[in-house]
Amino acid sequence: MTTVLRHLPNVITTMRLAAAPVTAGLLAAGHFNAALGLFAFAGLSDAADGFLAKRFNFGSKLGRILDPAADKALMLVLFVTLAALGNVPVWLAATVIARDVAILGGLTLAVVSRAPIRVRPLIVGKLCTALQVLYIGWHLAALAFEFPAGILEPGDAYAVAAITWLSGFAYLVVLLKAVRARGRKTASV
Repeated sequence: MTTVLRHLPNVITTMRLAAAPVTAGLLAAGHFNAALGLFAFAGLSDAADGFLAKRFNFGSKLGRILDPAADKALMLVLFVTLAALGNVPVWLAATVIARDVAILGGLTLAVVSRAPIRVRPLIVGKLCTALQVLYIGWHLAALAFEFPAGILEPGDAYAVAAITWLSGFAYLVVLLKAVRARGRKTASV
């Protein structure tokens, strides 16, 4: 039984990963209440799988990869879909995507160059994610409950963009330090 329960966080995370395209499909079809409900489910499942992994030591290497992948997939799909629906500025969706692509590219560069980099979230990265989730949640709620999200516009988009760029810059600094440390290590060999 414990062996089965050990995989529960990864099963929950996989369901969250599968929720990304389903949520986009619901939005595109105009089922805004269902999309908001699935988004809320995804948020609760993120908390649940994290709790199980930490509380009962059910963490795994796969989970450390799947969890952020599921989070990113959901957010990116929602930014793109909401931008396509005209509910989120295209430039903001592009900013969010550019940051994540740059982080993945930087990690790839670090791995290929064997730079000593540790993959862990920064506080500014967590703040960025939190603001993006609030932003998406607000816009989904506005669609679902038919209230104008515009009371916060365009300030909400500018705030999300600013923290997204700040976060991207912070991760760039981490990458540059790792590459520089790799250069010193190579020079001393």
